[in-house]
Amino acid sequence: MWLVFVAENHQKLMTKSVQILSTTEVEDRYVAQHFYQMWLDNGIQPAEIQENWLAEILSFIKKARRELQYQAFVAQVDNGIIGSVSCQLFSGLYPNILISNCRQYGYIWGVYVSPEYRRQGIGKQLVQQALKYLRSQGCTRAILHTSPWGKPLYTQLNFVNSNEMQLDLNSIPIIT
Repeated sequence: MWLVFVAENHQKLMTKSVQILSTTEVEDRYVAQHFYQMWLDNGIQPAEIQENWLAEILSFIKKARRELQYQAFVAQVDNGIIGSVSCQLFSGLYPNILISNCRQYGYIWGVYVSPEYRRQGIGKQLVQQALKYLRSQGCTRAILHTSPWGKPLYTQLNFVNSNEMQLDLNSIPIIT
């Protein structure tokens, strides 16, 4: 599926046509590279990432495609892939005992746009395609985790803060 829209780069004052494409296995390496780069952009050092990151991501995608209705979308400009998003059925953190029309969550992850194309609506278009896909899979809610930089985008798309709480176990003394 192709979705074409125009992104305006206010810094360069130029207009480019962006195509949003549903991926197949052929584009999985691009999605994996974007996922890796997303972590680097969020302050993770390369030494903190597993050496086999590419194989790990590709294996995850293959399993998610088989078991969790995984789908990714890429943004393409001038035959170059400049962004991506992945989505799938949320497999849960605990046993799901609720009926599917009450709680069938979709999970969005790996939203990435190359730095020179950011703040032009491309990330928004990618996420909207993921939301459309998750809705087509019967999802009742979409969830994601965001960096501080992505929060304004998701707020604009009507995502709301949840009741998830976190505790950094490395920051507290060990309880004996």
